[in-house]
Amino acid sequence: MMHVLANVVVKPSENFLTDVIIPFFTNFTLLFMVVSAFSVCCGYYDRVKNGAMRPNDFYKKRYRRLLPFFALMVIISLAKDHDYKALCESFANLTLCFNLLPNPSIETIGVGWFIGTVFTFYLLFPFFTFLLDNKKRGWFVLVVSLIFCLIAIDYFSGPEFVVKKIDRVNIIYSAPFFIAGGLIYLYRDSICKVVSRYSWTVLVICLLVTALRFIYRGASFGFVVFDLALFSVWLIYAVGTNTWALNNRFTKYISKISLEIYLCHMMAFRVVEKMHLENMIGNKDLLYVLTFLITLIGAIVFSHVVKFYLFPRTIDKWWK
Repeated sequence: MMHVLANVVVKPSENFLTDVIIPFFTNFTLLFMVVSAFSVCCGYYDRVKNGAMRPNDFYKKRYRRLLPFFALMVIISLAKDHDYKALCESFANLTLCFNLLPNPSIETIGVGWFIGTVFTFYLLFPFFTFLLDNKKRGWFVLVVSLIFCLIAIDYFSGPEFVVKKIDRVNIIYSAPFFIAGGLIYLYRDSICKVVSRYSWTVLVICLLVTALRFIYRGASFGFVVFDLALFSVWLIYAVGTNTWALNNRFTKYISKISLEIYLCHMMAFRVVEKMHLENMIGNKDLLYVLTFLITLIGAIVFSHVVKFYLFPRTIDKWWK
């Protein structure tokens, strides 16, 4: 919704929804970091910590999960731009290591910055298991990561440094969110017991923290702390509860292609943009809603076809 809002030619009416709520959705990438760390820990934390999984197996699975669809988006983008800049950025994208650049400003698949940050987390995952070896160390590391994040924003962002602005693209900025996901994993059994017993209380806490997040008007680091608290309590509630709203056929289906939808939605929007709906629809609010819905449906259909029909007949066979 936020990318469509930022790119549509005719903007919808200015109100609380379009000025505050929808722009806030960009922070869902931070929620995705918390969820990613938790989910990867569910599959690999114990095996990596105990030496039951080889690095080769771990990284092959990570490349297998991220690279095929991302590479398809990169190839489509390169075919569209086909210039030297796009070629260099496409090569960096295909390594999945472009976040190791000192200033990874890559316009080819602009939303792909998230892949670079997450893959950097994967690169550091063995070190991550060391940092979260136990709960006590995990809390200490979380505090250290927040202090490091504050110093990065306050001191290491400036004209005298290579990186002029440190934000979520930088692993130091994003580290508290990954660490929070790991900590939630360490407490998963206790969380399930407490939340299942006091689900309504935890839900009220979630709503309260959400409201405070929208009321807060402080410095940039304050938003890091608030977003960290907000997305942590959201995940805690999701882990500990078994409500129909979070556990149904639709959410299970969308979760399987959520990353693909994220990567291809701007391509879908560019296709919708060529339809010039603004010449057919006079109501700017209706225009925005229809543009968003058609973009979302297009992204879902494309992701579904590629992941469940195209890749199983091509990439999956080749990978095996």
